[in-house]
Parts: sequence; C-alpha cells; structure tokens
Amino acid sequence: MLILDVTVVAVALPQMGLDLALSREAVTWVVAAYTLTFGGLMLLGGRGADLFGARPVVYAGLFVFSAGSLMAGLADNGGVLLTGRVAQGLGAAMLSPAALSVVVRLFSGDERNRALGIWSALGGGGAAVGVLLGGLITAGPGWPWVFFLNIPVGFIVLFGLLRILPPLPPPSGHRPALDVLGALLVTAATGSAIYALTVAGEQGWTSAATLTTAVAAVVLYLMFGWRQRTTESPLMDLGLLARRSVSAGVFVILIATALMVAVFFLGTFYFQQSAGHGPLTTGLLFLPIAVATMTGANLGGRLIARLGARALGAAGMVVAAVGLLVPALWPTTLATTIGVSFGAFGIGTLFVVASATALGQIEAHEAGIASGLLSTFHEFGASVGVATVSSIAALSLAAGAGTIGYQQAFGFAAAAALVAAGVSALAIPRQPSTP
Repeated sequence: MLILDVTVVAVALPQMGLDLALSREAVTWVVAAYTLTFGGLMLLGGRGADLFGARPVVYAGLFVFSAGSLMAGLADNGGVLLTGRVAQGLGAAMLSPAALSVVVRLFSGDERNRALGIWSALGGGGAAVGVLLGGLITAGPGWPWVFFLNIPVGFIVLFGLLRILPPLPPPSGHRPALDVLGALLVTAATGSAIYALTVAGEQGWTSAATLTTAVAAVVLYLMFGWRQRTTESPLMDLGLLARRSVSAGVFVILIATALMVAVFFLGTFYFQQSAGHGPLTTGLLFLPIAVATMTGANLGGRLIARLGARALGAAGMVVAAVGLLVPALWPTTLATTIGVSFGAFGIGTLFVVASATALGQIEAHEAGIASGLLSTFHEFGASVGVATVSSIAALSLAAGAGTIGYQQAFGFAAAAALVAAGVSALAIPRQPSTP
C-alpha cells in the first residue's frame, strides 16, 4: 500500500498541479513531503517497534496513514494537500519498519532471503498496480481518489492483519526512551538538503538560497551525529551503521530508490507534457516498467544466494545505467518505455541486494532499528532523487521547452547508476553471512 501510494500519485501529479495551480517546487514537494516525513521519522518508528512490539505500532501507523489520505483527498489548495502528505508520511514511518521487523524476526538464513525477495516483489507489485490505477483514476473520477483509495485498502489490510499477524512482543529487558529530538534533527537536516536541491532548478546551484540551505543541512546533520553520541538512548546506533554490511546495504537502497522515483517522476511529466499522452495512456505505458521492477526483485531473491550480493548489486546498477541512458539519447515514447523498463529490471534486483546485505547479520533484538535504518535511506533516496531530477529538468518541467531537460535528467541518473556500480563492487561484502 505504501509503494502504491508513491506511484499512483506520480501519474496524477500533472493534473494535480493544474487543478491546484501548483508551482514546480510545490509539485516536487507533493512527493518529497511524504517521503521526507516517512524517512525522517522511520528510525523513530523502528525503535518504537523494538520497544512496544511490532503489532500495536503497525495498527497505529495504519490509522494515521488512512487519516492523512483522507485529508489529502479533500484538499482544495497546496497547503492542505502537503499537510495530508506529511500525515501520510508519519503513518508510513510507523507502519513500514514495524512490518519489516516482523519479517526479519520470523525468518532466518536462506529463508529470510527468500522472504525479503517476496517483500521486494510485493513492492514492485504495488508499483505496478499504482501506475495503472493512477491513470484510471485520474482519467475517471479525478486525482483526489488516488488518496481516497487508501481508505478501503486500509480496512482490507487491517482485516488481514487481525487474522494473521502474530503478537511478537518486544524483547525483555531495559527499554530506553524514544529520541524525539534526534528524529526532528535528522528530518530538519534532510528537509534543508531537499529544499536546496529543489530551489537550485530556478535560482542556480551556487545561489545564496541553495548554498545557505545546503550549509544548514550539514550543520543539522552534525548536530544529529552529536546527539546520537551523547544521549543515553540514541535513535540511531552509529556502531550499527559502521558495520560494512549495513552501510553497503543502505547505500544500495539509497541509490536504487532515487533512481526508481526519478524514473516515475520524469516519466509521468515526459509522457503527459512532452509526448502529449493522457493519464490513462501514461499509466499503461508505466505498467511494463513497474512489472519489470517486480520481476527483477523476484529474480534477485532467487539469484542472490548463487551469485552473491556483490556481483548482483554491481550488475543491477549497470543494467539500470544502460536502460536510463536510452531516453537520454532517444527521447521518444517507444525508446523511453523500452529503455526505462530495462533499467527498472536492474533496479528491482537492487532492493533485494540492499535488504539481504543490510539485514543479513542482524540479531532479533536489532531487527526493528535496523529495518527502520534501511527504510529511512529508502525514503531519503526518494526525496533526494525527485528533488535532484526536478531541478535538472526544470526547463522542461516549468516552461515545456522541449525534451532537453528530461534528457539531461535521465543522463544524470544513468551516470549516477554507473558510478554506484563501481562503489557497490567495492563496498558490498563478498559473501555476507546470515544468522
């Protein structure tokens, strides 16, 4: 449901922007407000799952997410819409790490890798359903229903969870307090970074506004690091992040999500604004892209034990780079669909690599915070990805000046994936052990 919300909203963005008279920056924040809140409070949600048990945190997150969806659907201006998106992000920050914690605690060894493959494939399935529904809903009852849809889905999910979700009580022993200040610092830091990336599209990468907010982001990140080293109950275990397997896993998830969200954001505006397709056609064009992501994740879950995370991660990045280079060189509907679908197949494998690498050596008592850490970088990657490509493609997005902005943004994404392939080949442990 959480992945579906990203992709179903992506297809509806152009119409949403027209109806509410949103600027390019505001349209970017429709995505970033959700992913930033989602990622910034994810560690808090993961710690809450460790302290209070996964089950109550899942239920609370589901309620808040549904309430935020209702507010966003009823929005008649940009302010209300963004408030609803923030509420959705808050609910998702509780729901996602608690749910992933359940998977990590219930399975181990090769069985855990297969379970994580299914988890990633279901994310791809959510993306596939989202792009198709986004087109159908926007062309039919209208974009508010992309948010209203979450309410009946939430009831269905709640009914299923009441039947099958095991209690999984929190580990016994000392229960430290939640580090709310730490969560606010890391959220403010990332928000400043996203704002800097967003305003750079109009004001320039070396403008006073861009540089000032970028410096503010650095200062806030340093304050967050200081807070984690001095508080009695840190939000993030910096020692956990210092483990090679964990840091490599969060790097892969950061790049993979940035590439995926960049594809959906750029593609939906290219297909509708430049190529002249309607929302329904756009949804259908995105369907093979989403299915390729799901297929790559499913195949990755089967191949990772045979090939190893290092080889599969580097290969997935190279495939993504080749696919994203196609629309940068040939900006046509057919070439974009085929190229991005090929790249999405590689991106799909990266989600399995990231999960298996980061969580492969995690003990049961660390499951919640480690899952929250991985999911944090997942959402931060989405925020950074959409803000960066939005600024690079600003000329095409704001003025509709041909395809040059889209080509430059796709070219940048391809180059980033190629560089990340080299980093992955060096950073991912050759044969990460599993508990």
